[in-house]
Amino acid sequence: MTLHIDTEQRRARLAWRHGLAGPVAPGKTPEDVAADLVALHATDPATVHLSVAARLHQPLIATVEDALYERRSLLRMLGMRRTMFVVPTGFAPVIQAGATRAVAAEQRRLLLRHLAEAGAGDAAWLADVEESTFEALRRRGTATAAQLAADEPRLRTVLVFPQGNQYVTSRLLFLLAADGRIVRGRPLGSWISSQYAWSCAETWLAEPMPDLDPAHARTELVRAWLARFGPGTAADLKWWTGWTMTQTRAALRALEAVEVTLDGGETGFVLPDDTDPVPDPGPWVALLPSLDPTVMGFQSRMWYLGKHAPALFDRTGNAGPTVWAGGRIIGGWAQRATGEVAVELVEDVPAATRRAVDRAADELHGWLDGVRVTPRFRAPLERKLAGS
Repeated sequence: MTLHIDTEQRRARLAWRHGLAGPVAPGKTPEDVAADLVALHATDPATVHLSVAARLHQPLIATVEDALYERRSLLRMLGMRRTMFVVPTGFAPVIQAGATRAVAAEQRRLLLRHLAEAGAGDAAWLADVEESTFEALRRRGTATAAQLAADEPRLRTVLVFPQGNQYVTSRLLFLLAADGRIVRGRPLGSWISSQYAWSCAETWLAEPMPDLDPAHARTELVRAWLARFGPGTAADLKWWTGWTMTQTRAALRALEAVEVTLDGGETGFVLPDDTDPVPDPGPWVALLPSLDPTVMGFQSRMWYLGKHAPALFDRTGNAGPTVWAGGRIIGGWAQRATGEVAVELVEDVPAATRRAVDRAADELHGWLDGVRVTPRFRAPLERKLAGS
């Protein structure tokens, strides 16, 4: 008989495994939070810090930066769906082989096509500019994109598109990073800055990243996702990883993932040793940032989002800041120009839940301490609350 996991059980699993319910374990670190979520979304730099703070209930900017830039136990890298993530450095080879390598190949083909259309160069030209740029970075130790373009003028080659011209610079540095040769180091500004200095991976990492078999890496990536997000559907996994359905199903088979039925009639999957129910975590609330991994972990979101996507997501599917209670999204939040954290609920909730949300908003306002965070991808409710 097929096991059934209902929505309340899915919400309980998410609460415990994503660090959203219960007391914070003594000594829990940003690295632990990243592992709990498989990877922290980092397209918007502020999300990394806000996601950690939401689980550990304290501002840890310096601690996160220490993990990223001094101890380097966390690594900012391109990953699934051509998205930027911050991941535990030890898990980076799995993402590199399981997701990033294919993204790099696809983007290389695309850049070569654009170079050919512009009459700017071919594969040999691109390879030569890559090596020249890499050597320039090696000589400097660390460098910005502008500094590297000064050393290698061909990075200023222009590609012409209907929506506007583009230098080759960002595209070529993207390829070098996706190939695992260079990494993004410290931001040029504060923790909310999205511009970084680059370093060679060979000097940034304590040891070279092992070259894993892609099929094995995909299996390990699914293992990690199911352990933290399961049960989920094959469609959820395909979307989250950016793979083909054939690759997704092959990884599920390799794990001997167990099929379960879900409320609504969908088929989900869990790991073979993860079929027992978890306890009810009790009441909890959380204010999660835009693009938080919990929000963005599934393609099918009705079981925790309901019908609120038009208010809380932008038109391309990027989540804005959300308010959670008991495993479902009940509202959104934003910062006003004054720095105040404003909340609006989209569902009726008990008075005790509203008071808990207000306390969480006050806590967030306090630790932001005047720093204004504007999401890169803005949802309608966030814009409304922010007054812009």
